[in-house]
Amino acid sequence: MKTVIYYFTGTGNSLAVARNLASALGDCEMVSIASERNALSVRLSAERVGIVCPVYFLGLPAMVAAFAQRLELNPMQYVFGVVTLGGMGAAPALRQLEDILKAHAGRGLDAGFGVKMPGNYILMYNGPTEQKRDRILSDADANIAEIVKRISHNEKSKLPRSMILQFLHNLIYVKKISRIHEADRQFTVSECCTSCGTCSAVCPANNIEIVDGKPSWKHQCELCCGCIHICPVDAIQAGRGTANRKRYRHPAVTIADLRQDRKP
Repeated sequence: MKTVIYYFTGTGNSLAVARNLASALGDCEMVSIASERNALSVRLSAERVGIVCPVYFLGLPAMVAAFAQRLELNPMQYVFGVVTLGGMGAAPALRQLEDILKAHAGRGLDAGFGVKMPGNYILMYNGPTEQKRDRILSDADANIAEIVKRISHNEKSKLPRSMILQFLHNLIYVKKISRIHEADRQFTVSECCTSCGTCSAVCPANNIEIVDGKPSWKHQCELCCGCIHICPVDAIQAGRGTANRKRYRHPAVTIADLRQDRKP
């Protein structure tokens, strides 16, 4: 059975999950949502369709929400969502995806899952130690194996629900996501920048251009924080809080993978 998995990633967590799913399911095509960001509509004939993305502010990344509005589906397809998260928020994010698909594609999700991954929101907290990272990733692999069993049988299930998290989503998400593209105004670059262009190359929103040898942000930010985490010399900061915080990239995902992820 042909499967297409659409994914969005900043530092590699969701890309790694999508790869694991694709490898286990077989006959699977992976498509970066960033590569479809300019498409007016997305139509496909695969029998199974998956969306894999991180949770932002208890909801979907802005680019993923916009992509879901353009996705054309049919009632015969099996459609699933997998959200990666460092803390909480799987339930409202999956329900947001469900609501968007129902409104714009005429149908919702057949199943939805959350996978806990190492947290990477460096604006608020430090990256994990290697020991903690490896423990979380080991647990994630076991979770993904269970998810694969359910998807491979086209198992349908009710989405998780949390009234408290849904309340927090309603309170926080709209306010945060409405300002997301301007979030890059807090980003700065230090003199240790080597003008390598890595930040521009890995940005899924194509939001960074190199001007006079330094990154310049174009205010279409997704706040994936990839530019901060992936900079080889830690030259990019978001205020004073990020300077001494540990950077994170999924250990199985290379910078070359992230460079390719956003094309075209």
